[in-house]
Amino acid sequence: MMNIGLLIIRLVIGLLFIGHGAQKLFGWFGGYGIKGTGGWFESIGMKPGIAMAIFAGLGELVGGILFATGLLTPIGGILIAGTMVMAIIKVHGANGLWATSNGYEYNLTILAIAIGIALIGPGAYSLDALFF
Repeated sequence: MMNIGLLIIRLVIGLLFIGHGAQKLFGWFGGYGIKGTGGWFESIGMKPGIAMAIFAGLGELVGGILFATGLLTPIGGILIAGTMVMAIIKVHGANGLWATSNGYEYNLTILAIAIGIALIGPGAYSLDALFF
């Protein structure tokens, strides 16, 4: 049952991060694409905005793919965790903990999940288990 639980966690988090990356990179799922995301990044002091949007989008997309498939899971977890650390530092941290105040509660939860799975491993239903 633990392996099924790890698979569910990896799929939900990984697929959501694939979506977040696609929003930033391609404008899919209601996202703003590289140009729109880059402009927003510039407005919050992340410069150059377009380059930062590409880095963030690739981190989320690649991290999500690795996490969902359980391939090189520690790297996927680190990529996801890195984007959450930046979200806390640049966007949500000043608003306190609670999501009701646009705080970092959600980001911290994802950060804990990503690091936890990276440390304990992806479980038996993963490409890491198949190949390594």
